[in-house]
Amino acid sequence: MITLLGVGHVFDLGASIRAAIHTRAPKVVALELDPARYAYLMNRQPRLARASVFSLLASFQSRIAEQYGVQVGDEMVAAAKAAGEIGCPVALIDQDSRVTLARAWQAMEFPERVRLVLFALSGLFVRRKRVEAELDRFYEDEGGYLEQFAKELPTVKRVLIDERDAQMAQALRSLHESKGEVVAVVGDGHVEGLSRHLQGLPLEVVRLRDLQRPPPAAAGTASTTVSYRI
Repeated sequence: MITLLGVGHVFDLGASIRAAIHTRAPKVVALELDPARYAYLMNRQPRLARASVFSLLASFQSRIAEQYGVQVGDEMVAAAKAAGEIGCPVALIDQDSRVTLARAWQAMEFPERVRLVLFALSGLFVRRKRVEAELDRFYEDEGGYLEQFAKELPTVKRVLIDERDAQMAQALRSLHESKGEVVAVVGDGHVEGLSRHLQGLPLEVVRLRDLQRPPPAAAGTASTTVSYRI
């Protein structure tokens, strides 16, 4: 079984992530991280930030996370710690983020670059209420939401979502073949794409909206509401 836990990097999901991993006791926990991001999150050592549109987006994420009382990536830290608690290894299944972001920027036409910069600047004024409204809109029509996103930022959609979906799915297939039970903690926007790539394998999907519901208190371990896609 491969279990996909769809997370949001700015939400307080630590307890639900820990409960999901303890309940399933997988052979490996896979994280949507590369080695550099994993090392940063586990140590929280300051990194040199280059001025770019992507650093603006990162600042937006950090500011929203503060409104939820967490730091960006705390859900990944919780998953890594839960893996250690049950004695299973962590696998890092994402591409090098700096290389991927640079490739996306270089591949964009000028109009798309302008749209991305405007989007990043608008994030400076977004508040928690707006984030939750956008999340509701995403769940009301996920396909339409992603289709509109692809029209506005086609290179971002292709390089940062579609291509990473394909690569992470291949990594998960290999882990499942070699290890068996896998719990993968990935951004919720990757869940549908990963599900398509993983067709034919036993698959359990837990969406962000399910993880946002506090897990029942039961010896620190509990299951969450899930949907299945085979």
